[in-house]
Amino acid sequence: MELFRPGRDGGVSAWVSAGEAALLRSLVTPVIDMMGGDRKDQPQRSVVDELEALFSEGPAPQTPTDPVLARLLPDAYQDDPDNASEFRKYTEESLREAKKYFAQTLLDTLPENGGRVKLTGDQARDWMRAINDVRLAFGVRLEVTEEFEEQLSALDPEDPKVAAFEVYGWLGAVQESLVRALARLTLQRT
Repeated sequence: MELFRPGRDGGVSAWVSAGEAALLRSLVTPVIDMMGGDRKDQPQRSVVDELEALFSEGPAPQTPTDPVLARLLPDAYQDDPDNASEFRKYTEESLREAKKYFAQTLLDTLPENGGRVKLTGDQARDWMRAINDVRLAFGVRLEVTEEFEEQLSALDPEDPKVAAFEVYGWLGAVQESLVRALARLTLQRT
């Protein structure tokens, strides 16, 4: 993958191979599924229905038991389960929807068979958020620590985890190139 670069039109762009596009799709789609999947096939709820659900006296949602979901949807109050649950009641659904939106933006702007990716500044920030969610999920499953490089070098080259660690590292490079391209774009404007 060519690193992202700032464009003259206020956006960023990169070249993605067909294999990289397929890999990104396969990594981002599960995030949408974990967040509750696509709601396009479900009937739309009215504003009144949404408000009733928000202020109902039903049980507040609990911290997810799946470690990946717990990382993607963390408690706001680590030492106060009651306040964490109350906060989650009012914020979890919108956080899930935002994460689905970011992932869907990546999928919608990623060429099916690879090619030039051209993103507006907002789309680039959505890509960063979507890739961050994938990296968080990977990090939890792989038990990545701050000593990532040491963990990778300690693995036997035949260990199947090596490929997953390399994908994790590649996602970090893609994310960093987005950050740098957006930073250069900001500098160009000033």
